[in-house]
Amino acid sequence: MPHYICTACTMQFAESEAPPPLCPICEDERQFVPARGQGWTTLEAIRGGHSNAWRQLGPGLLALQTVPALGIGQRALLVQSPAGNLLWDCIALLDPATEAIIQALGGLAGIAISHPHYYSTMVEWGRAFGVPVWLHAADRAHAARPDPCLRFWEGETHSLLPEVTLHRLGGHFAGGTIAHWSAGAGGRGALLSGDILQVMPDRRHLGFMRSYPCLIPLPPAEVRRMAAACEGLAFDAIYGAFHEREIVTGARTALARSAERYCAWVAGMVEP
Repeated sequence: MPHYICTACTMQFAESEAPPPLCPICEDERQFVPARGQGWTTLEAIRGGHSNAWRQLGPGLLALQTVPALGIGQRALLVQSPAGNLLWDCIALLDPATEAIIQALGGLAGIAISHPHYYSTMVEWGRAFGVPVWLHAADRAHAARPDPCLRFWEGETHSLLPEVTLHRLGGHFAGGTIAHWSAGAGGRGALLSGDILQVMPDRRHLGFMRSYPCLIPLPPAEVRRMAAACEGLAFDAIYGAFHEREIVTGARTALARSAERYCAWVAGMVEP
């Protein structure tokens, strides 16, 4: 039986003879069901009309993104480290070419995902490379395809590799996670933020929302807490979830400035 994939968010579900009646991720207030209605596909069908494009973002950091775009259109990031490679966030398309490229780069030591909107076909990836997929336990209920490769970590931090530590920030989702890569940005440190900290198109600011498409803001106190949780981390760059959404230098200042701007507007402290 197939593992159906939601065409709107690319969440893959447990095998079934017929598609699920709905996608809980898209029915949630943080996402949406498209005007054309709920649609379904499979990994086999996706492989027939899509491929993954690669881009080097900096030393030891590659981005891969599916073209034409699928679902939300996020990218995954491949962090290369002496202790092994980490795939950050997930995209739906896993094909033989992508597997061959990653294996040629040394394979994977693990996979970590920021939040449920990017869970996608994570079980396919974990099984293909024989590695654990790390998710925060607060979001366990959103994992639509159970599998032994899924590992649910708890608490506020979790060390994956000598250079990479996961940090729960919450906000967008209760288990919303960023990764701190101490060797990133040429040793200055980098955050891999998904859209828990959303890099804005100007690449000078970040956004903080419960729902980006449905425009549901977070309370200022929550944003201040998230920003404060990053203050103890050494970083100069932030790499976000989408193409050309990165702040390659000055990211610490950008985060503080963005949190202050957001809180001022939401609290009504700024005249429009």
